[in-house]
Amino acid sequence: MKRTERHHLKENEFVEWLLGARTWYEANRNVVIFGGIAVIVVVLGVVGTLVVRQNSASTASRMLAEAMTISEAPVMPPTAGEPGKPSVQAPGTYPTDKARLEAALPKLMAVADAYPSLEPGVMARYRAAAALVAVGRTAEGIERYREVVAKEKGIYQVMSKLGIADAQLATKQFEPALASLKELAQQAAPEVPLDGVLMQLARGYQLAGKGDEARKTFRRVTDEFPQSPYAQIARREIEGQDTAQAATR
Repeated sequence: MKRTERHHLKENEFVEWLLGARTWYEANRNVVIFGGIAVIVVVLGVVGTLVVRQNSASTASRMLAEAMTISEAPVMPPTAGEPGKPSVQAPGTYPTDKARLEAALPKLMAVADAYPSLEPGVMARYRAAAALVAVGRTAEGIERYREVVAKEKGIYQVMSKLGIADAQLATKQFEPALASLKELAQQAAPEVPLDGVLMQLARGYQLAGKGDEARKTFRRVTDEFPQSPYAQIARREIEGQDTAQAATR
């Protein structure tokens, strides 16, 4: 076939395709128009959602940073004022650790309540729980920890479970704390710091007066995690128990 004939054939095929497309469009004009509008609406909705999420995340991060600035502010005693005048607290400082945590708590909970599903909101709720326990409001702190456990997976859930157990041990609620720690120690998940969990479990056994269980758990740390920073502490605990037992013989 000559080159000119092949060229005309391709032109005819293109014309036929173009005519067919035009005929289809005229027959389905409303579908095309409304379908195009629907696509535009969906695209605009997706873009709008992404913009809102980005703005929300930015605002949440800023609010969390402000709360953390307070919770980590310097602690120093107030400066004595002039005779007859009260002492003066330096700007940006707090007289006690409890005072700065109490000041940070409303801001932490503001982030947690406004952005419960965003990471800054989750972190704020976790930090608020820890602060509540630290200032002696243990029941409230445990409740905030449980909210994180109920809503989150991964590291925040694990750390909140450890926070609950620690708070329970501090208030001598040994049985629920030990049960939770033993459950965590049986989980083979990357986000579970098993050596840290075992150390807390061993401490719990000590506080509960269960020396044999504590020794076995410390031994697990030294045997299974010899390179862990906890291993040296666990060895000292075992040596201390050995010394105490030798002294009683």
